[in-house]
Amino acid sequence: MISPLLLELALQFLTLSLLSIGGANAIIPEMHLRAVEIEHWMTDADFSQMFALSQAAPGPNVLIVSLIGWKVAGVAGALVAMGSMCGPSSVLTYFVAHAWDRFRDAPLRRALQRALAPVTVGLILASGWVLTRATDHAWPAYLVTAATLVAVLTLRVHPLWMLAAGAVLGALGLV
Repeated sequence: MISPLLLELALQFLTLSLLSIGGANAIIPEMHLRAVEIEHWMTDADFSQMFALSQAAPGPNVLIVSLIGWKVAGVAGALVAMGSMCGPSSVLTYFVAHAWDRFRDAPLRRALQRALAPVTVGLILASGWVLTRATDHAWPAYLVTAATLVAVLTLRVHPLWMLAAGAVLGALGLV
């Protein structure tokens, strides 16, 4: 018999899978809401650390899902969460891609494509906002976040340099 916790984990990520327009980073706010505020599987700090680890590790952005599953129910949780997140969206993508290619010159397809771009950007910006609120609790941390945003957008600095700078500031006790 399947554990109720594994079943709940599967249901949460099956639902999120179909909402992840733009990838896993687009649904970070919803993951945070469900894992931290509704289910109380982890704290804000746990969630932020898992997000940072998933971004620092090589591989797709969806790695955060397996880390949440692992935190909730160990290895079985990681496998259930990742399978639940990747399965439905992969099947849907397969069928949508076929139709997308078939109707490549249709005006509706072009309109949908143009409409989904700002939705994706908005979802990713919401992810950044949720992570900032979950992680930053003092003005120096907000300052580091703002400086990172400005540096990455204007100076074209690689985000890992900013991560290293934040680590140094944290090690020195400044953040």
